[in-house]
Formats: sequence, C-alpha cells, structure tokens
Amino acid sequence: MTKENIIEILSEVKDPEIPVLTISDLGILRSVKYADDFIQIQITPTYSGCPAMDMIQEDIRTELAKYGLQNVEIKQVLSPAWTSDWMTEDGKKKLQAYGIAAPAPHHCTHNGEDQPESCPLCHSQNIEMISRFGSTACKALYRCLDCREPFDYFKCH
Repeated sequence: MTKENIIEILSEVKDPEIPVLTISDLGILRSVKYADDFIQIQITPTYSGCPAMDMIQEDIRTELAKYGLQNVEIKQVLSPAWTSDWMTEDGKKKLQAYGIAAPAPHHCTHNGEDQPESCPLCHSQNIEMISRFGSTACKALYRCLDCREPFDYFKCH
C-alpha cells in the first residue's frame, strides 16, 4: 500500500449531502500521510460545524477498512478555511449536472455577496434569490424566472 493508493481509495468517499461529489471533488481532503501502517488524514469542512463531517469521517474509516487499513487518525483542519476555489472543475460540472449551480469564482466577493451565473436546469440568467440558505448552510436557494424551478446554489467561500 502506498500513499497514492490511499488517496485513490479516498477518492471514492462521497459527500453525504451531495452524493454526486466525492471529498476529493469538494477539495475537503487536505492531506494524507502514510508511514509504518499508520494513516493520518486531514480534512476541512466547507463550513465550521458542518454536520456532514462526522459522517464523512465514518465513511473514510469504512472505506479504508475494506482494504484492511485500520490504524487511521482523521483531523479536521479549520485554518486555512475551506474555499470553493478548492473544488475541482470536474466537481463543479457534476454539481451543475445534478441541478445545483456551482460557484463561479469571478462572482465571489469578499463580502459574501455572490450569485450563480445561470439556472443549472435551463441555463437562463433570469434568476432570483429566494433565501440565503438552501438545503444546507453552504447553499443558497434560488428560482429561475423562466423555467420557474427552484434550485440550490453552492455559495462561494
């Protein structure tokens, strides 16, 4: 087993709130160290206090256990804080295909005021915010004024 093998195994761990994304897609897998059959993993939540982190840690342990890897330490690292810039381009495409508008880096501002480029369903730019918080704290709820469908927007951070 190598560090690269472990990273490959971890690339299968899904986000429990957005199951089309992996922890690698989200960029929350920060580092993996492997020596003498001991694995140290660092992960960063998309938000401090993200309720999915406990499940993600459990899923990491379960996935590694499938390969006989039991000696695992998982640390949550809060600094530097997670940023949507850490998401992979593939992850952003998966979000869009799933019906969640992906964060657009050029729309992210320091005061947190950002919005999706378009509706992920019909691609119209005629959209409005319904609520600053969607199905989870890391998303906002929008509505397309053309297709009339609501959709989540994964906020810039």
